[in-house]
Amino acid sequence: MKFHYTNLENCHTATGLVVVIDVIRAFTNAAFVFSKGAKEIHPVAQVREALQFKAGNPNTLACGEVDGIPPEGFDFGNSPSQVLNMDLEGKIIVQRTGAGTQGIARSIKAESMLAASFVIAAATVKYIHQLAVESITFVVTGQTFSAGGDEDLACAQYLQKLLEGENPDPTPFLQRVRNCGDAQIFYDPAKSEFPFSDIDHCTSIDKFDFAMRVTNENGHHIMRAVQP
Repeated sequence: MKFHYTNLENCHTATGLVVVIDVIRAFTNAAFVFSKGAKEIHPVAQVREALQFKAGNPNTLACGEVDGIPPEGFDFGNSPSQVLNMDLEGKIIVQRTGAGTQGIARSIKAESMLAASFVIAAATVKYIHQLAVESITFVVTGQTFSAGGDEDLACAQYLQKLLEGENPDPTPFLQRVRNCGDAQIFYDPAKSEFPFSDIDHCTSIDKFDFAMRVTNENGHHIMRAVQP
């Protein structure tokens, strides 16, 4: 199996199986959303897309962020700590974030796609093995224009080791999440919209037993939780 790495700047060239990674917080949050009963998630690139989708589709809630904060008209943000207290049974979710959903939208040549984070690492690897692919491209979404994103790179490297048959200690990979630049705002008690508990959730290795498959249906991306 061959492994390739790219970011938001270059993921439009990725082919084959593309694994889009956003640890803080889009695809950690998406996993929590599924765990609370959501039927499916529609990842989009723009706020207006999310609001238009919500307006045209009953039983839909909009979630996500711009600069970490939920925009006006969104039902909730990008915080797994918030989602823990929600009942999303049967709901359709439209999600817009600054990194994760951008990676999905920009990976226009992908033949198949997964969204990933540490909370579904083992299940994602198990699902990939079932696909029997020869190569994988990891989209390190936090590494926007080659800056930052060590949390997503750490997740990609951890997944690669698992896929290669190794049994790595997750501790140093998770510590990179806690130490990365994007995590620092969560350590400021004055920033209540960035709760420290979110970092704990983002580093909860293998909390859920499903993978998150993304399909393109009639020009629209749809993410669903799938059992490997």
